[in-house]
Amino acid sequence: MKNSLLVRTCRGIRSGRPPVWFMRQAGRSLPEYRQVREGMSMLESCQRPDMVVEITMQPVRRYGVDGAIFFSDIVVPLKAIGLDIEIEPGVGPVVAEPIRRPADLERLRPLEPDDVSFATEAVRGLLGELGETPLIGFAGAPFTLASYLVEGGPSRHHERTKALMHSQPDLWHDLLARVAQMSATYLQVQVAAGASVVQLFDSWAGALSRADYERFVLPHSTTVLQSVRDVPRIHFGVGTSEFLDLMAGAGADVVGVDWRLALDEAARRVPGTVLQGNLDPALLLADWPVIEAEIERIVTEGRAAPGHVFNLGHGVLPSTDPDVLAAVVEHIHTLSTR
Repeated sequence: MKNSLLVRTCRGIRSGRPPVWFMRQAGRSLPEYRQVREGMSMLESCQRPDMVVEITMQPVRRYGVDGAIFFSDIVVPLKAIGLDIEIEPGVGPVVAEPIRRPADLERLRPLEPDDVSFATEAVRGLLGELGETPLIGFAGAPFTLASYLVEGGPSRHHERTKALMHSQPDLWHDLLARVAQMSATYLQVQVAAGASVVQLFDSWAGALSRADYERFVLPHSTTVLQSVRDVPRIHFGVGTSEFLDLMAGAGADVVGVDWRLALDEAARRVPGTVLQGNLDPALLLADWPVIEAEIERIVTEGRAAPGHVFNLGHGVLPSTDPDVLAAVVEHIHTLSTR
């Protein structure tokens, strides 16, 4: 897959048009996804190779995107080591016993490759289905995983996380080091099985100040990214415009940009770095002329960077019409003929 449009772009080799894929392109917006998932929990579907292959392939078949994102969830490694964690519909990951004291860390043993052998099997199965479409490996970043572990579930303010971070810094760094090992191993397993690109996804890092990110998070995200070699690495966070340069410096070849920051400004902040993004997912519910104008603007602004991977500024919303995503892919693909 080294010569695929996505891999070449991630390495800074510019082509006639940007490659396009969507975060959460495999998911609740697709009727075929809802059908195949009926009666099955999220984490069960992530640990069944046949389900992972089918769900990963669904948007590739429907849209003809330039990359397939490995169907998984950020908490899969935590579940794989035996942690009592479930994804509750309409809520998100819920941890039965949060991590808040040094003794709690004993429940977080290292992740071994055999713990996620289902991922190896699924990646190998996907390679036989994908043809020339590269597979993007996926893992959650240390801060986001740690925030779920400390809060016990989703949180608007991350108050327990921030309090622990500042009040018990030794415990915090020990926690993130353990979580980073899990994310690194999970990515390494996917790459060893054949993934051509990886993405480290940090949903909640935007809740932090630049100073806190640099002190409490950056070293651990760096550990994860620098543990992966030989494939391009994408580093994405939501609300992280104020420390894009730190995220790029962690070892990323590509930095994802959410919809809040124009790509030409992002290129100024992280010169020499390939960018990914950044159509606002909510605008996919707008009229087509609005969407088309946004695509044109984003592609134009993306030319300020050494390379640009077209994507959304976050994941596909469940209410998105799949036909609109298909039209976005088709429109971007026509750019190569202009």
